[in-house]
Amino acid sequence: MSTKTDRSGKPGKSKTPKSGPEVLFYHLERAKLLDILPSLLEKSLERGWQAVVQVNTEKQVGELNGGLWTTSEDSFLPHGAAEDGFPDQQPIYLTQTIDNPNDAAIRFFVGGAQPDDIKGYERVVYLFDGNDCDAVSDARKQWKRLADEGFEATYWKQNERGGWEKKA
Repeated sequence: MSTKTDRSGKPGKSKTPKSGPEVLFYHLERAKLLDILPSLLEKSLERGWQAVVQVNTEKQVGELNGGLWTTSEDSFLPHGAAEDGFPDQQPIYLTQTIDNPNDAAIRFFVGGAQPDDIKGYERVVYLFDGNDCDAVSDARKQWKRLADEGFEATYWKQNERGGWEKKA
């Protein structure tokens, strides 16, 4: 059995290899989904990642599809849903199902969508409305379920200035 050492030769802590995606929970309190999601999607594309955004209903897909076109006058988020065709070519794919036709590296769960099998992604982001008691309760259940399945998650909450603070 070998012992891992740091640069000085002293025994160091051995890190367990990551067994799944990085999971982030975002507790929205001061901003709406369409105030936050576009910047997260933009950062994902900057990393070279395709993204899937999963919502709970087909109606939410339509609302999000329309909303992403109007979030900013000075930027463009290339996205589409099944109705737009060519799902495998969409950099950001919007869906209410568990499909991943664009081979996304990151998956966003919003609007009450529940994470199912999250293996195979580099990152999973769960955004929930902190002003909705049901959404907060669902987020707690998902946090516990993912922890029970062995996934490590971080919890981010908006501060008074609208920035993000890691709370857990």
